[in-house]
Amino acid sequence: MRRHSRSIWSNVYLSFAAAVLLGGAIMLTGAAALSALSYYVLKTAQFTELFAGVSAVIGAFCAGYVCGRYRRRRGLIDGIICGALLYASLSAAGMIAAGAPAEAKKLLLLTVAGAAGGVMGVNTKRPDSLM
Repeated sequence: MRRHSRSIWSNVYLSFAAAVLLGGAIMLTGAAALSALSYYVLKTAQFTELFAGVSAVIGAFCAGYVCGRYRRRRGLIDGIICGALLYASLSAAGMIAAGAPAEAKKLLLLTVAGAAGGVMGVNTKRPDSLM
């Protein structure tokens, strides 16, 4: 019998999938919350692009942070990969829904936010559940 079970963070594909799914869920939740704020409180659609960008940055940052915090190595590269995977999923959803992919500046925005989250995640204290 094995003494320690293998973590999903030791598998490259599963760890990126988990981090990107979490980042996508945070991005979707943030977009819904900010659009509700825009509709019910502000009663204008003036800030729609700003709110979409903010929720995308927060989702990419969280994806990079989680990946960096639990994988504990290559935070910059893993964060960039998480941001690029989020862009790919966002672009695929845009192709399905609107027939147009996401803009290229969103790729830069998501990769920079993911890289910052990955670096911050690697440089934080090790989670207690992994000790």
